[in-house]
Amino acid sequence: MADTAPKKAVVLAAGLGSRLRPLTDLRPKPLIEVNGTPILHNALLHLQAVGVQDVSIVVGYRKDAIQYACGARFGELKINYVESSVFDHTGSAYSLWLARDALLRGDIYLLEGDVFFEEDALHCLTRGEARDVAAVAPFKATMQGSAVLVSDRGFVSGFRMKQSGADLLPGRPTLFKTLNLFRLSASSLRTTIVPALNEIVGSGATQAYTEELFAYLVERRGLQLAAMRCDDLRWCEIDSAEDLRTANSLFATRATPNG
Repeated sequence: MADTAPKKAVVLAAGLGSRLRPLTDLRPKPLIEVNGTPILHNALLHLQAVGVQDVSIVVGYRKDAIQYACGARFGELKINYVESSVFDHTGSAYSLWLARDALLRGDIYLLEGDVFFEEDALHCLTRGEARDVAAVAPFKATMQGSAVLVSDRGFVSGFRMKQSGADLLPGRPTLFKTLNLFRLSASSLRTTIVPALNEIVGSGATQAYTEELFAYLVERRGLQLAAMRCDDLRWCEIDSAEDLRTANSLFATRATPNG
């Protein structure tokens, strides 16, 4: 890991996780377990392994459970909590806006709290010279949701919302899925990203998602977001019971949370 790798991270973990009910009736989605390891604990273990020292977690639904499970310190990590009282009718971009003070304290890793991944995905974000980076992988026929286009120079060039396997047709642009793992530079956060968040929330678009934020930043505000391909790495965004089964199968062979 390069010496310039971020020492801080922001994790978005405020959502209802309604598509995982009844598993999320009594606990928040970030604490759902994959082979015995909560999704959020997996992320924190890997953040610690790559040298992060300070993590801000945006909490909302069942916030007390997350605070109890992670505490003020998690291993060597110092944990700060940002609380959303309107998590049930706001989007992830609003959660990110709530953490804007943390965004202005230097380079960061940004993670969604429902992604189970292996440590090398974070190492991918520090390869090369780019300081604003998204981890991406090919969009597969079994996937759905937002997708990105990647330019010949290796930068995210556009977003496509509400995609599915039906969009993977010959002659159409190659689609990639972001892992919802980002590395963002202090300069971009200060001059571009936080001001855009202020604009979006100030306009009343409090239900916007982070994908919509990044689409706006790339397509309208000139953010140069490098796409780091993580084709061979294991990861799974867990939104549904089927996603959870996939994650349990995908990570069944790993020996430890850092393995």
